[in-house]
Amino acid sequence: MSAIIHHMLDAAPAPVAPFSHAVEADGWVFVTGQIPENPDNEHEPLPAGIEAQTRRVMENLKLVLSEIGLGLEHVIAARAFIIDMREFETMNQIYASYFPQNKRPARTCIGVTGLAKGARVEIDFIARRPG
Repeated sequence: MSAIIHHMLDAAPAPVAPFSHAVEADGWVFVTGQIPENPDNEHEPLPAGIEAQTRRVMENLKLVLSEIGLGLEHVIAARAFIIDMREFETMNQIYASYFPQNKRPARTCIGVTGLAKGARVEIDFIARRPG
């Protein structure tokens, strides 16, 4: 097994808990769940509504991947956590728009009772470095 790499990224949103933005081992990259924080201003209120929050989460995930030389095409699996399953279809529409229809990652969606900072959605990724 190759050395484990802990990625802490200045460009990504500030951690709300003790974690690395991503951890990599043997080409596998585990991207910590992102909430809809503005990476440029952690004190800014979260966007209103599931659409804006899902977009910000996906943009934050893209930012983390980009900072370590990867993109959405490298994502193998995702987990979405949502506080109101009535917003499931809306979240899905935004999420799906980030991937080609025939190349979407495996995914699990879990209804939860709460998320950090009052977020409505959080998504994490497992990616694989080509090679």
